Order: sequence, then C-alpha cells, then structure tokens
Amino acid sequence: MKIILTHEVSGLGAAGDVVDVKDGYARNYLVPRGFAIRWTKGGEKDVAQIRRARKIHEIATIEQANEIKAQLEGTKVRLAVRSGDAGRLFGSVTPADIASAIKTAGGPDVDKRRVELGSPIKTLGSHQVSVRLHPEVAAKLGIEVVAA
Repeated sequence: MKIILTHEVSGLGAAGDVVDVKDGYARNYLVPRGFAIRWTKGGEKDVAQIRRARKIHEIATIEQANEIKAQLEGTKVRLAVRSGDAGRLFGSVTPADIASAIKTAGGPDVDKRRVELGSPIKTLGSHQVSVRLHPEVAAKLGIEVVAA
C-alpha cells in the first residue's frame, strides 16, 4: 500500500515521504496513529505542504545538530515523579516528560518524538536516553529520576 508519512518514522522515512508498506502495517498502525495518510493523486498537494512544514521544524545541518548535541550532553536533567516505597514509579516516564524536563533544566527545545527510550523507565535512579537530532547525529543524555 502506498502512503504519505505525516511524521518521521524510524526505519521508514521522514514527513512528506511517499513510501510503499505492507497493507496491515499501514492499516493497523501508521494510519490510526496519525503517522501516515493513504496516498491519492490529490494527496500530492499535501506532500508539498508537509515538506514545507518539515523544513521549518527540522535541524538543517549536521553542524547545527552537533551544537544542539553539545548543549544537551552538558545539561543536567532531573525529573521528579511520584513513586512507591520500593522505588518503583506509579506508571512510567514518557518521552513528553523528558522533553519538558530538558526545557525546564535550561536545555534546548526538543520535540518529544525525537526522544528514544531503550526500555520504559519505571524506577528511580539514573537512566540513559537518546535524542535523535538528525539522521546522522544522536545525543546521549543522562536523566536522574527522583521521588517527588
């Protein structure tokens, strides 16, 4: 099935790309979550609009991505969350929580879709997350999760 991506999807493409994927993947995952729309001849106008919006929000050069990477890796991020007695969290830390904690700590504004968690963060302590700034540049960031 041919689809137009509306958001960046790891391993598939960036917003505005027209890709061919298996029917079930598009029908059950990409389209319902708003990551893609079905391709039509009239949808070609949407592609140009999506690409224009992408150019506004994307990090244009590798040098710019490396500057932001240096800022991120120099930022100490503490995230206060509710937890139980044994240090287990009530729920888990989401990429949106991390993005807002980076902003609060004085770091650069990061889109929550660029934050990649290896596994869900469900305990107190230090954790490593990756922030994908550019297809070739990713920043490793240490997060300190503390009890609120």
